[in-house]
Amino acid sequence: MGARAGSAYLDGMDADPTLTPEQRAALEDARERAKGIVSAAKVAGFNGWTVGILAALTVLFGLTSPVLLALGVGMGVVAHNELRGRQFLRAFDPRGPRFLTRNQLGFMALVVAYCAWSLVRTYTHPDPQWAQLQELAGLEAGFIRDFVVAAYGAAILLTVLFVGLNARYYARRISMLERYLAETPAWVVEMQRSARVD
Repeated sequence: MGARAGSAYLDGMDADPTLTPEQRAALEDARERAKGIVSAAKVAGFNGWTVGILAALTVLFGLTSPVLLALGVGMGVVAHNELRGRQFLRAFDPRGPRFLTRNQLGFMALVVAYCAWSLVRTYTHPDPQWAQLQELAGLEAGFIRDFVVAAYGAAILLTVLFVGLNARYYARRISMLERYLAETPAWVVEMQRSARVD
């Protein structure tokens, strides 16, 4: 169930006259403490669909390039794993944050490896059209190559920064979820799990 539907279900349980005031308080407390986990599930869903769209575009434009095709397939695996991790989180499964952390580290390795390979190719197999383009535009020799190198270098830096921060975000949810499961009554956790609608 989406987080909104799950919340509505728990709101209904709060109103259940068979629950004691202590049980209603436990439900409310659990709902508040689960917000960080629910938020991580939303992040995983956004990441999964975004990377999935990028993967499809990469495969589409990489049909004539084995390397781009492999990159697109790899990104598709990352997207699938992100959505799978989202399901773990929504079920309050402690495997979720670890799975998502590893997935982001794998995504980082994939993109950095592609950029590094592209950097090597820039020096070992420069595009012959670059020289013609530089001459037509009146640019200095090597300008386009240097620009391409800078672009791939920036891509590596940004990937390490943003994907690394995403991995750290998920990693910090490991202890959060473990603490939540340890401190929350089992009946509340089961109620939240049963409130999920896929």
